[in-house]
Amino acid sequence: MRSGSIRLSLPARVNILGNPSDGNEGDFATISAAVELRARAEIEIADGIAFEQPGEADPEYCACDAVPLAYNGQHNLLKGAVNRLYAHSAEFREKLTTHGFRLRVSSDVPRQSGLGGSSLFVLLTLAGLRELYQLDRRVHNDYLLAELTQRVEARELGIACGYADRYVPLFGGLAYLDYRGKLLQQDVDQEPYTTYERLDGYVEIPRLVAVTTGVQHDSGDVHGRMRPRYLAEYAEWQANGGCGEPPPMVRFMSGAYETAWRGKIALLKNDLQTFGRLMNRNHQLVDEMMLYCGFEDGAGWANNLFIQIAHENGALGAKLTGAGGGGSVFALVSDAESQSRLLAAWERTASQWNLKDAKIFSLQIAKQGLMIE
Repeated sequence: MRSGSIRLSLPARVNILGNPSDGNEGDFATISAAVELRARAEIEIADGIAFEQPGEADPEYCACDAVPLAYNGQHNLLKGAVNRLYAHSAEFREKLTTHGFRLRVSSDVPRQSGLGGSSLFVLLTLAGLRELYQLDRRVHNDYLLAELTQRVEARELGIACGYADRYVPLFGGLAYLDYRGKLLQQDVDQEPYTTYERLDGYVEIPRLVAVTTGVQHDSGDVHGRMRPRYLAEYAEWQANGGCGEPPPMVRFMSGAYETAWRGKIALLKNDLQTFGRLMNRNHQLVDEMMLYCGFEDGAGWANNLFIQIAHENGALGAKLTGAGGGGSVFALVSDAESQSRLLAAWERTASQWNLKDAKIFSLQIAKQGLMIE
């Protein structure tokens, strides 16, 4: 067991191409990147179990023998991580009988911004418990933690979600993620792990700027409408032998996948013009898909507004990240001058539309994912 306080941090993530392939179709892919907006945790030995977050008057206390912990709307992401690890790991169940823990979490990632912020708390809890209890890292490896995080949200808490948010913060960098065989989101070890291929050692890092619109969304609500529709259309199509024209949701997702694999090739060729056009195509597909699924504003009025402004100010490409509705938009620019011009244009747009909570910044790729002191 480790004594003293252990500090951990994880970066947010942005889905550059292919989204929302990780949530709707297991045979598809994304190009995603970890970015230097971080969530943090501090964990230490305690007599029982205590959870703390900024702004709370008092921690929430639980007894070690109360696991699995009850969900009461307070710290459910943290509790879900404890419960899922407890169910999965005999080593953790045994070591939890020796002492409890105190866990404090905080985040620089704006809430419901489409940057994968909720998953960071689950990942930090799992990684913190692994360190504090010195769980076997060969068994409790980063792939397993990512897979358990997806099950925490999907199974423990009933949140429709995919895999990118759960892998990218741990592994870091700019990567091509392949979700082949993960369509049905089966139990851990009953489907392949995501294939995580780092690209940042082979390509020039694209220059990206972003705006969180301040319009909050719940990605689980968005995926919760799209994923069932996708699965139903896909199953009916397969029942008919997969013949003829694919149904709309399959076409949308196949198109999103094509932007990802073609984008990988474009990056490797340093062809940013093509990469930007693929970003635009990806966003068009997501906007059309969300309209098809009954979202009146498609990918979200604020998202589409900032994307229009990006196009008018010389961006090579622009699209949302995350599930859509609210969240964040990012754009690919060619040089520092274009970057400054677009940031200024977005500032004016936020002011004109009274988007007081909008935040505008340049995205820095986080080459290191999980960091532990």
